[in-house]
Amino acid sequence: MVRPDTEDDRASMDDARSGGHRNAFIMLGLGGAVVAAFGISAAAAIVAPVFFALVLTICVHPLRVALERRGVPRGLATGSVIVAVTLLLLAFGYAVLVAFGQFATLLPQFADEIREWGSDVAAWLGSLGIGADGVESMFADFDPSTLVTFVGGLVGGLAGVTSALVIIFTMLLLMAMDAGYLPTLLRQTTPHRPLLVTALTGYSHNVRRYMVVTTVLGLAQGAVNWLALVLLGVPGAFIWGLLAFLCSFIPNIGYFIAIIPPIIFGGLVGGWPTVIAVIVVYALINAVIQSIIQPRVVGNAVALSQTITFFSVLLWAVVLGPIGAILAIPLTLLLRVVFVDSNPAVAWVRPLLGELDETKALIAESDAAAKAARTARRASAASE
Repeated sequence: MVRPDTEDDRASMDDARSGGHRNAFIMLGLGGAVVAAFGISAAAAIVAPVFFALVLTICVHPLRVALERRGVPRGLATGSVIVAVTLLLLAFGYAVLVAFGQFATLLPQFADEIREWGSDVAAWLGSLGIGADGVESMFADFDPSTLVTFVGGLVGGLAGVTSALVIIFTMLLLMAMDAGYLPTLLRQTTPHRPLLVTALTGYSHNVRRYMVVTTVLGLAQGAVNWLALVLLGVPGAFIWGLLAFLCSFIPNIGYFIAIIPPIIFGGLVGGWPTVIAVIVVYALINAVIQSIIQPRVVGNAVALSQTITFFSVLLWAVVLGPIGAILAIPLTLLLRVVFVDSNPAVAWVRPLLGELDETKALIAESDAAAKAARTARRASAASE
């Protein structure tokens, strides 16, 4: 066994051992994350509606508190909020069913045009030297009933079957009742875990702000898109307006998902002028609502970088399905609360995740240090 001869040698060996331990912990953490992801995916039928109910409870909590402050009994206030949320969910479910019925009627009407459009796309790709036999055969064998069945499966997964609805309403009722005791529990926990209480309080505020603002702006975006598509004569305008509302909850890629169907159907009835008009209208609406208004209103409630946001959408869509893509931001913020915000030992990770205030502070500190170093070098050069 070789013994270190100097303090530097001993320090190097200690660094090597700590580095090995750190790598082992990283590998264990990654392995545990993979196992947890598979476990959550296996229980997605339970996890998704329960977390959806939690988000709804967080969003409506201030309304219940406001009713209690006006003298409404706690039980009646809780029941009133639950009834209101239930009516909103039923209205949304009815809109989805109406849109799906219109889609099932609309698609067969354009089956021949879709096949012809696929042949044109294949010919255009062939003129570019790209083999398009697969594209042409796919559209030649296009069956509207198959696509209707596929979309029906997505709608069923998004809206939830009877068991999922039962879970949502039951958890919403129980969480709303338990939320009445939450302030007392937080006051009792604050002396022992103040950072955890602060993180949880900030999480509820940020999720509520993000979801409420996104819902309101998504409704506005869907309504404006619906009206614009009606004026442009695009078939199924209500369907694509509802799709735009749902996709407003999916950061980064929701816009591209929402614009594809109206482009296709607009091109089938109006050609390239309608396609260009749809692209311009959607780009303007998206630029105004999602790029200008929403960031100003939401502020720093979603302290996640664009890269992490995009990755979280992909990850949760794989783990929980379509509802995971819609709830990707609240889910990722919850992980951040558990692993970062409530743990002061890893506070250095926050700028890497997209914490604007922390990042600005680090940049300012780095700029100040660099400026001080330049001043010191100039003073040293002047003295020499």
